[in-house]
Order: sequence, then C-alpha cells, then structure tokens
Amino acid sequence: MTTDILGSAPDKLHNILNNQRSAFLRQGAPTLEQRRADLRKFKAALIARRKEIEEAINTDFGHRSRHETAVVEILGVVEGIKYLDRHLPKFMRRTRRHVALHMRFGKARIEYQPLGVVGVIAPWNYPINLSLMPVVTAIAAGNRVMLKPSKFTPATNAVIETMFKDIFPEEQVTLVNSDGSAFSKLPFDHLVFTGSTSVGRSVMKAASENLVPVTLELGGKSPVIIAKGYPLQKAVSRIVYGKLLSGGQTCIAPDYALVHETEIDAFIKAYDNGVKIAYPDGPTSADYTSIVNDQQYDLLMGLLNDARLHGAKVIEVGNRPSDALNRPHTLAPTIVLGVTNDMKIAHEEIFGPILPVLSYHTIEDAIGYVNARPRPLALYYFGNDNTDKRKVLDRTTSGNVTINGTFFHIAQDDLPFGGVGDSGMGQYHGIEGFRTLSHAKGIYEQGRWNGMDLLHAPFGSLTDKLIGFFLR
Repeated sequence: MTTDILGSAPDKLHNILNNQRSAFLRQGAPTLEQRRADLRKFKAALIARRKEIEEAINTDFGHRSRHETAVVEILGVVEGIKYLDRHLPKFMRRTRRHVALHMRFGKARIEYQPLGVVGVIAPWNYPINLSLMPVVTAIAAGNRVMLKPSKFTPATNAVIETMFKDIFPEEQVTLVNSDGSAFSKLPFDHLVFTGSTSVGRSVMKAASENLVPVTLELGGKSPVIIAKGYPLQKAVSRIVYGKLLSGGQTCIAPDYALVHETEIDAFIKAYDNGVKIAYPDGPTSADYTSIVNDQQYDLLMGLLNDARLHGAKVIEVGNRPSDALNRPHTLAPTIVLGVTNDMKIAHEEIFGPILPVLSYHTIEDAIGYVNARPRPLALYYFGNDNTDKRKVLDRTTSGNVTINGTFFHIAQDDLPFGGVGDSGMGQYHGIEGFRTLSHAKGIYEQGRWNGMDLLHAPFGSLTDKLIGFFLR
C-alpha cells in the first residue's frame, strides 16, 4: 500500500516503520512456504500488469521502447523471483560449522534470520527493476519493506502502488512518496540505496546516525576495453546494445571506450554502422528511448558543450531523418573524440547516449587509464588473448565484469551485483543478496563433555599440561 507523506512530518515515517517492526516482532519470521507464496504472488502481479507498466514507463520517459521495458524491467524481475523461489530452501538451510578440537563434542551452526524492516531508495532510470529487485530479495529473506521510489517516475510509481495494495498488507510492504533525506534518517534494520555517488554519500552519512547498515549501488564511469585485432563489428554490436539501452540511462552502461590507436577510425565507422542497424530511423526509432526529462537532457547537453569548448570533436552517429528532433528531450547517439582531463565528460558519469572514444598504445596503457580513476561499477573487455584478458582482470578493480559483451552480467541471477569504492558497497542478487538482508546468527550447542571444563579455575598442573598441549 502507498502512503503519500511528501512534505509531512517525519513522525509519519516513523509511525509506518514502527508498525512494520511491531508486526515483525509479533508475527516472527515467515516460513519458507509463506515467503515462496509471497514471491509467487509478486510474480503473478507483475506479469498481469505488463501492459500497464510498459505504458507507465513510456509516459514517464516521454518515449521508452516497450520491448526494453518488457525485457529489462519485467522479465528481469520475474527471472529474479523465479531464481529466489527455486533456491530459497537452500539459502534458508542452516549450515554446520567446525568446532574447535577441545570442544569437539559440541555443535556449531549458522542460522539465517530476517533483519526486520528494510528500507529501499530507488532511482528513476529502471523504476521497476531497481525498485523491486531489492524488495523481492528482502521478502525472500523474510523482511518487511518500505520503498521510496523516484519522484521522476510518477506514472510507474502509481502502478507499483496499486500492485502493493492488492497483494500485501501495509505492515508488510509499503511505498511512500517521501523526501529522500527524511527517509534515509529512519532507523531501519538495513537500507538499500541505488543512485549517484554524491547522493550515496549523503544517504550513508544519514544512516550512520542510527548505525543502519547500508548497501549502496552507485555508478561511475564503466570502461570498455577493445583489444587490438578483436573483430570490431562483433564488439560494436554488443557495445551499441549496452550503451544505447534505455537511451544510455543505465548505471552499468559502457561510459567510454578504450580502442587501440591504430583502430580508432575503423571503430567509429563500425559504431556508426552498428547504430544504423539497431535504430534504422535514428532517434525517432520506436526502439530508441528518450532522455527522462529536460533536466537530465540539459545535463547531457552541458557535457557536450563543455567538451566542444575544450577542443573535443563531437560526432552524431547513425541515421538522421528530417524529423529526428520531433520528440522532447531526445538525444542522438553521439561519439566524442579528443577527450582531455580538463573536460567534465572525462570525470562525470554520462548517463546518456554519448560515448567518448579514447586511444591506447598498449594494454598496460589502457589498464593504467582505468586505474587512474575511481573504481567503476562495471568493466567490459573484448579480446581473445588470454594473457591480456588475465592482465585486465587481475590488475583492475571494478564491480562485475563481462568479457566479449556488455550488460549481461547483471542478468546472471546467481552472480552477486554491487560496486566497490566510489561505485558502491555491499551486494544483492544471488545468495549474497539473501545474506546481505539476513542476520547470520552463529549458534554453539555445548555437548555433554567439553574440554574447556578442565580449564576452569581453580587452575593447577593439569591446566598447564593442557595449555602446553594446545600451544605446541
């Protein structure tokens, strides 16, 4: 159920949280059967609302391909739910741990316990996937959830509101249209935030006042490195997909390309051709997504204007029909050459259909360029040489990596997803997500006989002998 508290007193937020926590303490941890039933209700509700979701996201963006929404938003969450449903018995199973030799008749184990109430702050760029995957993971771990979606996606939020109201009581799952600052100050048992690095710092600072643990899914400038000699047309078709999916408004989109200095011209030609194949009607293609709003569009234009001012070459690629600009806040696929460190585009996450292309001389140069910058959320490498591939994997640190492709590491439900350094902390997806939103409670049951009984006071010669035995 949704509660609209925008601009209201923080007390209302605290009341919602207290109601959920009281229900959690009163009813206890849900059983495996209850959790699976909730996941299946969630999945059925999503599938039933496919058309509503596609239309709502299209409304919020001005234009968004319904196929992109179906594949990345709805299918992505549905597959995630199926994965959790299938593996939940294994995830919830208690695990045995080894017992120290002098306590060998005892037993040790880990039991995974729900944390309680989890807060989720979601972004606008994938308003279904990045809102609901943390929610369903929290449900699988047995928690209650408060979701705060982005104010930039009101139509999509309304669909989520109706869905939550239909399938969950408010004391279990609630959507609140709240101020993000007030929300992040609540004493949750865990807080999941997806968004920019700068806002992530503020969220973490606010959460720290209540010692709330956080999972931060941030962004950064995710590089794509193309090894010399790798088939460019193959690489480009996959880069075009990952870069221009949802108009480039993806936290793991390739932010810039590192291409061998002898292949820059060939890459530009191949990229231009790849864009034409993917979007034959240019920016007005039905499958090409608009920038979400004028504010974000102006930010992207500001990056391009700054790059031009500092001497960069800006090239629009793909087909350009005469009515190409008849959509609001729509930006054509663009390449930027000659990027230097004094340009904003060299440092700020782009979050749009703009691809800086930089040259390198050796693979060590490419690795050095990546390592001179904050650690990215994703890294992409195209190459068949195992030695160079190993160098890139071993000598760079990022979130996840896709080799000879882009984007699809996030679709592997059995892999954790998360950043490192400026691109985030903590993980969700996979068993790591379940464990992030669970408390791993260590339990030791003492046996009938315990060697430690011989090490109690009063101490004597036997104590010395036992200590000597264990310290040998």
